[in-house]
Amino acid sequence: MSRVLSSEMQTVSTADLVRPIVFVEAAFDSGNVNLWNGIGDLTYNSVTYIGAGNLLGISAIEESSDLVANGAKVVLSGIGEPLISKARDEDYQGRTLDIYLGAMDENGDVISSPVKVFSGFMDVMVVSDSGETGEIAISVENRLIEFERTAIRRNTAEDQKIDYPTDKGFEFVASIQEKDIVWGRTVSRGRTGGGNVDGEGVSLDIQIR
Repeated sequence: MSRVLSSEMQTVSTADLVRPIVFVEAAFDSGNVNLWNGIGDLTYNSVTYIGAGNLLGISAIEESSDLVANGAKVVLSGIGEPLISKARDEDYQGRTLDIYLGAMDENGDVISSPVKVFSGFMDVMVVSDSGETGEIAISVENRLIEFERTAIRRNTAEDQKIDYPTDKGFEFVASIQEKDIVWGRTVSRGRTGGGNVDGEGVSLDIQIR
């Protein structure tokens, strides 16, 4: 995954003293949970991140030259309400979780353009609640996992309308199942051997599977 570093980030990456910071953004129905690995609230790019300090743990983020969907794990310990309720009660599977790596300058200000080092979908969340505080461990799938999912499509009216909302062709499939269709019509043939011979229509039993 190629990344573009701002000139400020390139400078700090080679400095003698580096003050790294990590941002985590997790999407929930009632609003994103935004965390960073420092103390107190930190506002960057109009987004306020809650300081989790050393209570925020992130597994090693692995990458390789092969097309492999390496996941990650985010652990937040020592937390209470309302985060416990949000993790326990809200729908989270398949929602996005992004991890950014940034740095601070000597004045404690965020250096421009933190780098997105991981982007994926929340999968399994384990909540351990001890009463007063708890721990949330989230397994996150890499976005590359989408390439491993099978796209299931069916020959139904509902499926057809996903791509063509006004197409009604598949609405008549059920009504023509095992339907008898009479092909042709009765005609009067010419006089042959002194009499009239009436032709008969040909009945075809057409079964559509």
